[in-house]
Amino acid sequence: MILKGINLKKAYGNLEVVKGVSLEISEAEMVAIIGPSGAGKSTLLHMLSTLDSIDSGEVLYKGISLTSLPTKELNVLRNKTFGFIFQFHHLLPEFSAIENICIPAWIAQQSKKQSNLRAMELLERMGLSGRADHKPSELSGGEQQRVAIARALMNKPSIIFADEPTGNLDSANAEQINNLFVELKKELNQTFVIVTHNDKLAKLADRIISMKDGVLV
Repeated sequence: MILKGINLKKAYGNLEVVKGVSLEISEAEMVAIIGPSGAGKSTLLHMLSTLDSIDSGEVLYKGISLTSLPTKELNVLRNKTFGFIFQFHHLLPEFSAIENICIPAWIAQQSKKQSNLRAMELLERMGLSGRADHKPSELSGGEQQRVAIARALMNKPSIIFADEPTGNLDSANAEQINNLFVELKKELNQTFVIVTHNDKLAKLADRIISMKDGVLV
C-alpha cells in the first residue's frame, strides 16, 4: 500500500462534496476514479494529492500522515513524490517545452545541466525530441499534453495524479495518451490515480472506483 485515505470529508459551505471516503492505492497500480459530474471525484483526487485541504480524515503516504506534516515539509514531499496532470496542460506560455518540463526540478534545486538531460530524455520518450525549443503555442493539443506528462514525470514521482487528462483532446490524441499511460505503468512500475470520464482509459486501469454523491459506490 502506497497511499491510503481514511474517512475523508470535504464541504464547501453547506455543500458536502466528499462524505467520508476511505480507500487504498497499491504501488504500481493504475486506479481510475469514475462517476457523474459533481460526484466529488476531482475533490477527492485533490485531497489525496494534498492539493486541497481536508475537513476531516487522514491521508497516509507509505505510512506517513500527510495531513499532519508542516506546510514546508509537505511542499517538498509533494514536489519530489507526486506528479500532476490536468485536463488543461497549464504550460507556461513564455517557456519552451524543455523549460516547462524542467520546472519541478528547478523547484527541487537540481542543477540546470542535470535538469536539461532528464528533460531531453523525457521529450525523446514522448516522441517530442524535435520540439524542445518550441513554445506551447507552437505545439498541438496532444503535444502540449505530452509535455505536461513529461513535466509530471520529471522528478521520478512515486504517484502520478491525473484529473481528466484526456478531457480536452480529440479521440485520436486521447487514445495516444491512454496507451502512453499503460506503457509508462509497465516500463516504470508507475502508480497512477486517474479521474476520468473516458471509458476507454478507465477500462485500461487495474481497478475502477466509482463515485456518486460524494461516496464510493
